[in-house]
Amino acid sequence: MIPVFSARHVEAAVPPGRAVEAVRDAFLAYARGEWSMPPKVYVPAYPAGDFRAMPALGAGHALLKWVTSFPGNPARGLPTVTGLVLLSSAEDGRLVAALDAGAVTALRTGAAAVLAAETLGRSDASTAAVIGAGVNGRAAAKTFLARGRDVTLWDLDPERAQATADELGTHAASSREEAFGADLLVTVTPGHKVLLEEGSLRQGQHASLMGADGPGKSEIAVAELDRVHAFCDDWEQASHNGDLAHGVEAGRITHEQVTQLGDVLAGTAPGRLSGEDITVFDSTGLAIQDLAVALAAMEHAEELDLPEIEL
Repeated sequence: MIPVFSARHVEAAVPPGRAVEAVRDAFLAYARGEWSMPPKVYVPAYPAGDFRAMPALGAGHALLKWVTSFPGNPARGLPTVTGLVLLSSAEDGRLVAALDAGAVTALRTGAAAVLAAETLGRSDASTAAVIGAGVNGRAAAKTFLARGRDVTLWDLDPERAQATADELGTHAASSREEAFGADLLVTVTPGHKVLLEEGSLRQGQHASLMGADGPGKSEIAVAELDRVHAFCDDWEQASHNGDLAHGVEAGRITHEQVTQLGDVLAGTAPGRLSGEDITVFDSTGLAIQDLAVALAAMEHAEELDLPEIEL
């Protein structure tokens, strides 16, 4: 019998603070060569959206996430992200669990955004803001709050920003300028429109860019990306499918200019260089993060009333 984690089961098993710890461990294991991650496969269904197959191997387990990104779905009353995470034993190939992909994705997205902000932001950073109050924006805000940091929300839809802020017990920004001026900025948008034009980030600011996770998406102008101190989750993936891909294609960004977050966490590469350094983290979402959250959920499988399936 195979346990099945619905969205509510995933959220009950893995609080946001635990997700940050799990994602940090995954970055470290990947940086040390202990975990592996074949390239993400995109199956385009444009202009509506795309499908993604994401494999990973580590800690005695293999994972495959089959997940969608259909940005127009909320207007139809449907979630943007749906799919399944399948967790198997790497010893004998047995399928050991299935998990809701949307919940796993939201948890690890929020965790990666805040982990990057904590690692790369100024030590005296006092304000944080999340741009985009959808499912993943809510997860990022919830993670900031779980880490003991107040957060402001901003969205093109003020009512959605206010509703999410009320739900989480925080506040919505009174203006776009207030939100974008935060010391720690997290953008979680569909990535169809550049948010950060050249010169928009100020000295000492950090931005975690979580929305441009596929071909053609962008949240930051190439000229602005070239001006700042750039980091990413994984160079091979981000340089082909993230914000960085546009800079690489334009000949403005090279591998030598970009540092992987895992290398900073492992102490093999420098992070922020000074209080005036502007840092940007380009996230495309990694299967190792999904594996980390799935394994964290399995720690509490016996405590939950999980449905089971037989194949």
